[in-house]
Amino acid sequence: MTDTFAPRPYQAEAIKALVDGWAGPHNRLAVVLPTGAGKTVVFSNLIHQQLDNLGRRRALVIAHREELLEQAAAKLRAVNPTLRVGVVKAERDEHQDVDVIVASVQTLAVPRRREAIRDVGLVIVDECHHAAARTYMEVLEHFGGWRGVPIAGFTATMVRTDGGLAEVWQNIVFTLDILDMITDRYLCDVRGKRVTVDTLDLDKVRTRNGDLVEGQLGQALEDSGALDAIAKAYDQHAPDRPGVVFTPTVATAQQAAEALRAAGISAAPVWGEMSRDDRRATLARYEAGDVQVLTNCMVLTEGFDAPHTSCIVIARPTKSAGLYVQMAGRGLRPAPGKTDTLLLDVMGASTRHKLASMVDLTGREVGQAEDGKTLRQLAEEAAAAETRRTLAARVEAEEINLFGQSRIRWLRTPVGTWFIRLTSAMFLFLVRDPGTRLYRMRRWTAHDGVHAPREDVARPLAEALAWLEQQAVHLAPRVFVNRQARWRQEQPSAKQLGLCRRLGIKVPKGSTAGDVADLIDTDRVGSVLGSLILPAA
Repeated sequence: MTDTFAPRPYQAEAIKALVDGWAGPHNRLAVVLPTGAGKTVVFSNLIHQQLDNLGRRRALVIAHREELLEQAAAKLRAVNPTLRVGVVKAERDEHQDVDVIVASVQTLAVPRRREAIRDVGLVIVDECHHAAARTYMEVLEHFGGWRGVPIAGFTATMVRTDGGLAEVWQNIVFTLDILDMITDRYLCDVRGKRVTVDTLDLDKVRTRNGDLVEGQLGQALEDSGALDAIAKAYDQHAPDRPGVVFTPTVATAQQAAEALRAAGISAAPVWGEMSRDDRRATLARYEAGDVQVLTNCMVLTEGFDAPHTSCIVIARPTKSAGLYVQMAGRGLRPAPGKTDTLLLDVMGASTRHKLASMVDLTGREVGQAEDGKTLRQLAEEAAAAETRRTLAARVEAEEINLFGQSRIRWLRTPVGTWFIRLTSAMFLFLVRDPGTRLYRMRRWTAHDGVHAPREDVARPLAEALAWLEQQAVHLAPRVFVNRQARWRQEQPSAKQLGLCRRLGIKVPKGSTAGDVADLIDTDRVGSVLGSLILPAA
């Protein structure tokens, strides 16, 4: 194994999770790693480590596209130059006298081609979110996927719009969130920007298999003039960034390239039926910097590796979070001089469809995407908000516990400020200092309103509570403030009930005199004093 491809800590964890998982009852296990996390390095090291355990059996790597096959074979040889790696696809049939076979699923779907491959003791499925397809199921069944042979699947997103993946993968043993990769600087941070095209009406585009129909979506983009708007937005927001534009059809990929060129940006389209040599030549020009922007009809979602890419245009609006991750992930690899990646999301003026966006790149709750903010910024803000909520809940529990144990009758305003009624013309309040867990005392009287005592010191809750209760007992007869006072258990007086009727206060059945007194005091303080007390804090 070369030092260059020695596994990173999280890659080693993923390998261990697979090996440990195979020791249990399940053999078809999956690993979900963000684009750019190096899944090829992971399974290359996994194979390197496991070959000694296979005895005379070999490892089989299954991929569904030619580019992925060649990448996998090259990485396997780089990790362990002594490995004998053979490729099985179309006219190539290199399965004799090799340690690892890298094969296309299309070739293995032919019975005679897969039956010629013997002694497989470990199977790797690249981009395993495709594995619910019938061809994959047949191939995996043939090589022992349902008879205990260890199977490992790797993908950036375990999402398939037509379902079925649970029938293949028994357990996901390792996942890594993209935010962890960004925080550890294995991936670039990503910044979002919406490109709203007022004339783009996505409401007319139907949904099929959980996502917008490509043909109708392409027509909507063409009819709305969205492709010119995309070129204008690119020139405005990413004039110096190399980028990739994802479109729903070949026609829109070609037209997007024309619109970009008309705006003075060098661009070239690639698509699935393009000849192999032409596509390689176009990708080479992009890699060399002779082309600034590639436009494509969904052929660069997997296996495309150009780390210098720093702008991704989602001109193929999608309801699928998995597809969005595949597209956006093409721009997240770090490169010299690259600080972040810009995501330009093409949106209609209004839509009944819930479209995937930048926040779908992570499994964490980060709120709504905001123009100009990076994913990491959104995550940090969400984490800070959650910390504040947790702290507030802890303070709330602490307050309720302390005040609930007190012998003094404490009440709360609707906005949460604790107070003691001394007389009908005098109240004491505990007000929390903003941003702290310290409290101050405030007193209100009918004569001079709100004022602070001479000892206006911020104190911890328990200390502030004890000090204020001492003041309450000093200023009012104990019978007025004691929560266990006998009068509180008596029946409400006619005067109390009449006042409640005039104030519109509903008195629950079975209320005591103390309960009704609390209702009246809380209503008075909430409607009259709440706005006076809080600004004085």
